Order: sequence, then structure tokens, then C-alpha cells
Amino acid sequence: MNSTFLKTTLVPLLAAGLCCLLYVFDYFLGIPVAIIALIASVLEYKKNALRSLGFRREGMNLKNLLVLAPLVAGGMFALYSFVLVPGATYLTGQALDFSAFDQYQGNLPAIAIFLVFVWVSAAFGEEILFRGYLMRQFVKFFGESRASMVINIVLFGILFGFVHGYQGVTGQLVTGAIGVLLSVIFYLRNYDLWFNVAVHGFFDTIALIFVYYGWY
Repeated sequence: MNSTFLKTTLVPLLAAGLCCLLYVFDYFLGIPVAIIALIASVLEYKKNALRSLGFRREGMNLKNLLVLAPLVAGGMFALYSFVLVPGATYLTGQALDFSAFDQYQGNLPAIAIFLVFVWVSAAFGEEILFRGYLMRQFVKFFGESRASMVINIVLFGILFGFVHGYQGVTGQLVTGAIGVLLSVIFYLRNYDLWFNVAVHGFFDTIALIFVYYGWY
């Protein structure tokens, strides 16, 4: 078998399929899924693996990561709370299912530990897979035409929502919309994965504060 075909086509297809299968099996597998995407990137790009995902040195700008990213995350959370959740709830007739997080309400030690897990598994893990790996692989195969990017963004937004099935159909719709927004941000910022990780992490941090106080 041609080694180039193996590295650039077969490995990405197998890695993407395995990652999606694991996520369908259990949503809270962000860390092993990210490791698979990283290994696949190393096999294809070797020493440029991290850069291929969007982890570029020029993206490590503290002003962007610690000021702009939290502001963007806050704006997204306001959209999520006041537009997306009410709108999706009206369409489906079902409330957002956050019962998986009931154990963290008012439990400071537990939610502090879970916050670390969320940054590693969701902020880094999900962004590595959905934006850094899947979106970038799609661009590699299908290019960056307007039609291609629209399909790219919508497709992985839908997939991002689908794997959040534990939140019910309303949660899937809302999370899918957030996934689309994160994909748009990734594209508009020229595939800067550091910024996406920061936005995702701060968004989830705000969400966990609401979980802790029972405001959801």
C-alpha cells in the first residue's frame, strides 16, 4: 500500500471514524479521543502535528486568550441563555436536560475537580477533534471554497450537537448551534486553535458557575 495514501487518507479516515464512534459510545471520552487525533496528526505531519491542528506559536497571545476570549465566551453564553435555549425549548417542547450535572450543585470540591476535567476534556479535547482535526482534514480533502466551508462548518456543528445527546434533543440543538459558532470563529481567526480552546473553556466555566448555583 502506498505510504502517502496510508498517512494522508486511510489514517485520517480511520481516526475520524474511531473518534466519532467513541463519542457516540460515551460523551465523556474527550481525552482519549483527543489523543487519537493527536497520534493521527503525528503520523501524517510528524513534527508539524500541533501546528497542523492550529496550535501555532503566534496564537499564544495573552491579550487574546485572557481578555478577548472570555469576552467572546460571555457573549456566546448570553446568546445561549437568552436566545438559543428558549428558542430550542419552544421548538421541541422539551426542557434542556442538565440532570447529569445535578451532583455538582452546591458541591464546591466536586465542581472544582470537574472544572479541571472540563478544560482538559471539553476545551482541549473537543476543540482538537472537532475544529483542529476534523475541520482541518475536511479542508485538506475539499478545499476552502465558500460552499465547502459552509458544509464543513454546518456538518461538524451538527456532529458536535449530536454527541451531546445526554442533554436531550433541546440540548443537542443548542449545542449544535454553539458548535457552528465555534467553527465560524476557528475559520475567521485563520484556524487559531489556542483561541478556540480558550473561548470553549471560558464558556464552560461560566456554565459550571450556573450549575454550581443551580441557575440552569
